[in-house]
Amino acid sequence: MGKQGTSTIHRRLIDSLYVEAMLLADEARAYFDELGRDEREALEALNRVAFSCESLKVTTRLMHIIAWLLTQRAVDAGELTPGDALSPSRRLGDGPETEDALLSAMPEHAVSIIHTSIDLYRRVARLDESLEEQVVVQSPARSMMDRLAAAF
Repeated sequence: MGKQGTSTIHRRLIDSLYVEAMLLADEARAYFDELGRDEREALEALNRVAFSCESLKVTTRLMHIIAWLLTQRAVDAGELTPGDALSPSRRLGDGPETEDALLSAMPEHAVSIIHTSIDLYRRVARLDESLEEQVVVQSPARSMMDRLAAAF
């Protein structure tokens, strides 16, 4: 039950994070593409550029998160091995940094979306790091030693 229980918890967590990421992506698209236009236009020229850059950063974070979550779903479905998921191309991509000082000139709704995307990215990054630790613990050498111990 241990492995299956962990797998079920992992699957639920991945599904929950996926829903959260998709909802945030939809909110960000609606805001930055439509609702936030008037707020962006009211900003000074340099801050309008920063607003657009932050929109792209949110999108980049979310794309990395969603791609990573889809990889985890593929592992759960047996389409990839846990080791395959640790390939550099399947790891969580680098999230762009946002300077707090820059956010002081941004509209409140934009700041909320930016902070939420950063928080979600950090939570997924911790999961990504923990998966590496789990695979290292389940190394081939450890597996062989366990089989030898069980044989005697």
